Amino acid sequence: MRGMTRIVGVVALGVMAVGVSVAAQQAPNVLSAAERAAGWQLLFDGTTTNGWRGFHSATFPDHGWAVADGCLKTTGQGPSGGDIITTNEYDNFELSVDWKIGPGGNTGVKYLVSEDLVKTGRSGVGFEDQIIDDDLNPDAKAGRDGDRAAGGLYDLIAPVATKVLHPVGQWNQTRVVVRAPHVEQWLNGGKVLEFEMGSPDFKARIAASKFRNTPGFGEVTKGHILLQAHGAEVWFRNIKIRPLTVP
Repeated sequence: MRGMTRIVGVVALGVMAVGVSVAAQQAPNVLSAAERAAGWQLLFDGTTTNGWRGFHSATFPDHGWAVADGCLKTTGQGPSGGDIITTNEYDNFELSVDWKIGPGGNTGVKYLVSEDLVKTGRSGVGFEDQIIDDDLNPDAKAGRDGDRAAGGLYDLIAPVATKVLHPVGQWNQTRVVVRAPHVEQWLNGGKVLEFEMGSPDFKARIAASKFRNTPGFGEVTKGHILLQAHGAEVWFRNIKIRPLTVP
């Protein structure tokens, strides 16, 4: 029902399950013929940082991030290089990212990110699909009712309790689907939450969150994809996006 936040059970859709299976079998950072035909575009080619730059920077960070073994990763060592964002902006889209995290880690994939919400600094604000070690990082138990756990919309909506989360050190797949104002987050082939931007329920969640004093939060309809640098060692690969048409 539109106009309110809906938290739903894990739905293992056949097409999504097939997508996860195929992704596990084919080489990383390569689009299949079917994916190309469906309009998917790679955001990471597996060898370079093309298409990415630092938040509030014209260039890619010279420390804190690396390309290694076909992954775009935060090193987790030394000073942070800050968050990185796509050079392009997106509105209605489906995003898919494979990730794995080190013990105790905490990071996130943010979307609909505008550099105007945060005027300075290297850390961006936007909707955050949370990536965290649910067992060892205490922030996973903070917030309200699990809204900082892996797969959640950080500080706003908790994922369903029946989510499928692979252990630390193993690959997980995050998907975000934006057909404004409707948004869905998926984890390992199952839908873990959905919401309506601008609905009374969602506005109330923002008002109760840490973003309540950020003017314009939740109102951005076109923005960057952001990978967060949060002091942890995190690996990203198979980062891809396709535009969606909204009737």
